[in-house]
Amino acid sequence: MDRVPVLKLGDVLLVSIQVDLADKTTVQLEEDLSERIVATGARGVIIDISALDIVDSFVGRMLATIAAISRVLDAETVVVGMRPAVAITLVELGLSLHGIQTALNVERALEVLSRARDDDWIPPLDTEDDTAPAAP
Repeated sequence: MDRVPVLKLGDVLLVSIQVDLADKTTVQLEEDLSERIVATGARGVIIDISALDIVDSFVGRMLATIAAISRVLDAETVVVGMRPAVAITLVELGLSLHGIQTALNVERALEVLSRARDDDWIPPLDTEDDTAPAAP
């Protein structure tokens, strides 16, 4: 059985799909990716589909499932490398890929994930009482 490699880039995991996805390969990818998100504390997942010539409803559902699993584990998903023909096919199939962001390439995906982290940033709680007078 083919396995899809999951590479770590800082706090982002990169999945580059280079093989045709069969049911077993997809289930294995979902398991591998979810385990790596938890093990590494990844905040983002980039899925590179540039090697796929055809994306059917099965692959569309797989991408949506991976995005949903990642979100539950506190990681955002960005799909990159979508060819124009693939985008047209997804639209024609009525697969809007809810919850999945897209970017043209990995560099732009990293920017998208960085902006998402900046938007979610919450300042740390100050342990000192700001209303207390300063020490002399």
